[in-house]
Amino acid sequence: MEYTYGALLLHKLGKDVNEENLKSVVAAAGGEVDEAKVKSLIASLKGVNIAKELESASLVAAAPSAEAPKEEKKPEAKPKEEKKEAAAEGLSALFG
Repeated sequence: MEYTYGALLLHKLGKDVNEENLKSVVAAAGGEVDEAKVKSLIASLKGVNIAKELESASLVAAAPSAEAPKEEKKPEAKPKEEKKEAAAEGLSALFG
């Protein structure tokens, strides 16, 4: 996850999202750099317009849900007498 955040930070600052810069960001944050993860992320971002992807992700997150709200079922209130009776039965079992 730190690699993704690092790439987003680089993009936000207007820096090139490349292996060296990403390694620097992760190392500066105190994380251990995993070369394979860095290379994998950079390869997967090749040819991706990050600004456009972030814009479309924001639109999806802000879009209202198509599902109708579900009705909340309230549990039926049980009479307190039943609880008292159950407690009394439990106590009688202790004393025989």
